Amino acid sequence: MSKIYVLDTNVLLQDPYSIYSFEENEVVIPAVVLEEVDSKKRNLDEVGRNARQVSKLIDHLRQSGKLHEKITLHNGGSLRIELNHKSFQQLQEIFVEKTNDNRILAVAKNLSLEEEAKEQGKQVILVSKDTLVRVKADALGLIAEDFLNDRVVEIDHIYSGFFEVYISKEAMDKYYEKGELLVADIVNHPFYPNQFLIMKDSLGGRASAIGIVDRDGKKVKRLVFDQERVWGIKSRNVQQMMAMELLLRDDLPLVTMIGKAGTGKTLLALAAALMQTEDLGKYKKLFVARPIVPVGKDIGFLPGEKEEKLRPWMQPIYDNLEFLFNTKKPGELDAILAGISSIEVEALTYIRGRSIPEQFIIIDEAQNLTKHEVKTILTRVGERSKIVLMGDPEQIDHPYLDEHNNGLTYVVEKFKDQSISGHVKLIKGERSTLAQLAANIL
Repeated sequence: MSKIYVLDTNVLLQDPYSIYSFEENEVVIPAVVLEEVDSKKRNLDEVGRNARQVSKLIDHLRQSGKLHEKITLHNGGSLRIELNHKSFQQLQEIFVEKTNDNRILAVAKNLSLEEEAKEQGKQVILVSKDTLVRVKADALGLIAEDFLNDRVVEIDHIYSGFFEVYISKEAMDKYYEKGELLVADIVNHPFYPNQFLIMKDSLGGRASAIGIVDRDGKKVKRLVFDQERVWGIKSRNVQQMMAMELLLRDDLPLVTMIGKAGTGKTLLALAAALMQTEDLGKYKKLFVARPIVPVGKDIGFLPGEKEEKLRPWMQPIYDNLEFLFNTKKPGELDAILAGISSIEVEALTYIRGRSIPEQFIIIDEAQNLTKHEVKTILTRVGERSKIVLMGDPEQIDHPYLDEHNNGLTYVVEKFKDQSISGHVKLIKGERSTLAQLAANIL
C-alpha cells in the first residue's frame, strides 16, 4: 500500500530534489513550507541556492497540472501542495503557539486522521531533519522519520583507506624479496586502487609489512616514501606513513585524509606541499584554504583589509607554518611569507570562477563543505595540480551538515574506486597525550 509523506522545510533546503526520493508514494508539501522556502531564497549561501532551486523545480512541475490537486512525478509517485488541513484543533491542548513547525505538524496530523477514517487509508509519515519536530510528532501519535536519502554512508562504515590482512610466511618472505605480491596470492578479496594493506604473519609471528595496491588493483607494492623526512617532519605511526606516501606521489592528483584533532593532517600536508613547491619545484604555488564557519557564536565583522580579516580564520594554518619554518619571534613568519610569493593562504569564499593549474592545493576543515561546494572546488583544479581535502567528519560546525552527508565524506566514498585518488584515515593523535585523550573521551 502506498504512503503519504509530509515534508518539512529543512528536507527541501537540504536536498531540492528530495521529492523524487519516495518512490511511488504521495509527497505532500504544506503551504507554510513554501513560505519558509520563499523567505530563504535571497540568502547568498548554500541554503539560499537550494531554496531557489526548489522554487524553480516546483514552478517547472506546475506545467504538469494544478499542484494543489495532485500531479504525477516521473518516478511514479505524486506531489501536491496542501492548502487545507490547517486546523489547530488537534494540537491546541498540547502545542498552543501557531509556529511554522506546529503548522506543519497540524497538516500531518489532520491528514493522518482523515486517512484513518477511510476503510483503506494510507499511512501518513512526517519527514523532518529537525529532531524536536520528530519528538513533537511522537507526542501527537504521528509517525516521523529523518530524511536519510542524503546520507553518503554511516560514519562507522566510512572507507578507511587501509585493510589488515594475514598472509603466510612464504608470501611475506616473497614480498620482502621482490617488493610486490599479486593480490590473488594473498586473499580472495577485491581491493580499491591505492588502498593500503597491513600484512601480518598468519601463524602469529612478529613479521609484518605495509603495501599499497596498484592502480589496477592486481598487485600490492612496497611504499616508496615510507621513511621520507619532509621539512623536518617524519611519520610517527603507520597511518601517517600512508598519508605521506599519498601526499608525495605524483600520480595522485586527489588525496583525502580524515582524522580526529591532533592526528597531524594539516602538518603533514603542509610539509609535503612545501617540499614539492619550494624545494623540488613540482608546483608553481602552494594554495591553502579553509571554509569560514565559526565554532560557537560568530564574533561578527572584523576590522582591517582582507588579509587582516582572514588572519583569525586562518590562524591554524599559520600555527603549522610557524612550526615548519621554526620561527622564534613575533612577526617573523609574516616576514618570511612576504618574501615567498609562492604561498597563498585564502578563504574558500573567493574560489568560484577560478582555475588553479600547477598548484598544490590544501583544503582544511573540508567536513564543513556541502556536496555542491566540494564539487565547485574540485572542478577548479587545473592541469598538473594536486588537491588535498582533509578534516574530521565528527567535528562539524555547519548547521545543515552532519557526519553522514558532508562534502568530505561524499568525496571519500565517491572517489574510493578511482585510480587517480588516494585516501587514509588517521587514527592516532600525535599532538600531545592530553589532546589524544580529549579527542577520545570527550
